[in-house]
Amino acid sequence: MTTDDLGHELSLPVPPTRIVSLVPSITEALATDVPDRLVGATDWCTHPADLAVDRVRGTKNPDLTAIRALGPDLVVANQEENRELDVRRLRDAGVPVWVTVIETVPQALDSLTRLYEEALGLIAPPWLVRARACWAAPPPAPRGRVAVPVWRDPWMVVGPRTYTGDLLRRLGWVNAFDDGDERYPHVDLPDLDTADLDLVLLPDEPYVFTADDGPEAFTRVPTRLVSGRLLTWYGPAMVEAYDVLSS
Repeated sequence: MTTDDLGHELSLPVPPTRIVSLVPSITEALATDVPDRLVGATDWCTHPADLAVDRVRGTKNPDLTAIRALGPDLVVANQEENRELDVRRLRDAGVPVWVTVIETVPQALDSLTRLYEEALGLIAPPWLVRARACWAAPPPAPRGRVAVPVWRDPWMVVGPRTYTGDLLRRLGWVNAFDDGDERYPHVDLPDLDTADLDLVLLPDEPYVFTADDGPEAFTRVPTRLVSGRLLTWYGPAMVEAYDVLSS
């Protein structure tokens, strides 16, 4: 018997051999390390590009019937990305679900270590060892104030208590919207296009900002297009994120 990040007890085979992942970043990790065990993933699980498993719809609207039909001995979910209702329905149907809770870089490293060691019966893979070493480094000199929109019309940004916000802090940035109660607050464009900011990072997910869709809205503050995967995905992307975004 073991427990997930929320303290829910699970009785799992050792090791689980039929895994469905409802978390894109964890799907990438499992496809990297135990591809023979991964039998299902969401439509949003885009890495690796050649991933060939059954698709079970989205993170917020998974096809529970399709998941059960795959006969999983483990489903991996995340507190933020997946609905409690879907987790509960799967568990009520007798499907073991391991829920991760990740709001900071250290939480990501520790949660993934527990998933690998306690749920999968594996030692930490090389990318996880390297990610822990990378993110243990002291933060660089302060780089300024940054904002990260995740949607436009209406504009929404990364707020407090988020993995992205913690990652930015560890890269030397101050998230200008790190206060308040909402984790992804709505903001007015003038509050983004302001001299009070040093940079606006425009990711390609969940909203797909591009060279023609996003930068043109800003006349006062510099913008930079960036991979949303590097800002929001934990797993193997954590190593690439450090290498790319720390420069």
